[in-house]
Amino acid sequence: MWKYTVHVEGMMCGMCESHVNDAVRKAFPVKKVTSSRSRNETTVIAETELDEEALRSAISDTGYEAGEIRKEPYVKKGLFGR
Repeated sequence: MWKYTVHVEGMMCGMCESHVNDAVRKAFPVKKVTSSRSRNETTVIAETELDEEALRSAISDTGYEAGEIRKEPYVKKGLFGR
């Protein structure tokens, strides 16, 4: 599994976060996506690697500015993810 953290400028409210999340879900088969307007970032968890340019484009197409993308292996934490 992979975790992508995308710097996103322009989110001002909860609906902005929802628009970005919906755009990512429509473009990719992701396990989880969350956005934070206060941190200016969207976090995506996916089982397979994603095309970073397509991810940036999916977010930018919603009217928000997608910048740097950080990718790292994702290991689920908690009782069953040891």
